Amino acid sequence: MGILNLSPESFYYPGSNPDTTDADSLTAWVEGIRAYIDILDIGAVSTRPGSRPVPEEEEIRRLGHALAVLVPVFPDLPVSVDTFRASAAGMALEAGAVMVNDISGGSMDSELHEVVAGGKVPYVLSHIRGTPENMQKDPVYGDVVKEIILYFAEGIEKLTRKGIGDIILDPGFGFGKTVEHNYELLSRLEEFQVLGRPLMVGLSRKSMIQKVLNCEATACLNGTTVLNTIALMKGADILRVHDPKEAREAVILHEKTNSA
Repeated sequence: MGILNLSPESFYYPGSNPDTTDADSLTAWVEGIRAYIDILDIGAVSTRPGSRPVPEEEEIRRLGHALAVLVPVFPDLPVSVDTFRASAAGMALEAGAVMVNDISGGSMDSELHEVVAGGKVPYVLSHIRGTPENMQKDPVYGDVVKEIILYFAEGIEKLTRKGIGDIILDPGFGFGKTVEHNYELLSRLEEFQVLGRPLMVGLSRKSMIQKVLNCEATACLNGTTVLNTIALMKGADILRVHDPKEAREAVILHEKTNSA
């Protein structure tokens, strides 16, 4: 899953990011990564720790422009919309998105699940404690893995009752977790297989790498590749990444190892 970041407020907005207001720039950028991705994830609101969301109208404007440009040019590329707002998700599905990636698990907009159910599309159920603005203020767990597995089990039951059956799980690295919590999750990632659902991980250039290696996000590509490889070895099904070529290479080499 390749990340298309429409939000300059985000924690990682590389110089290689396209001019998101320009149709030719957007198209050329996606063309450049198309060979490496299975899904394009488009987000227009920063969810970095401490962030406050942009107004709803601005999120919809950003998403609407990108989708209007890209969906007709890449009709065979599945597009996911990264949003926690029902209005943005509804607009995106009408504009051609085929998946909703919700960092909030439905906790930030009570109507979002109804939109997903109505659209009959896959849904990424993520774990978060709090909101992006306050999620890193001293998060505490007894057993972080067991608590998130229970959260997922309850969430799957609720979503299934609402008619949402195609559910992907994201344990939410960095969303209401300390560095220690994040590495505990990664070291025990295979335990999530008990839930019988595809597992997505978003480790790309995050602070759990920055703080351990003492580097800025711009210098965390190697660390990201290492953690992505570990995640694949422990059962991850989808890697959500800023650097699709390097992630695809990790996938190819991991698959080659498993088939040897």
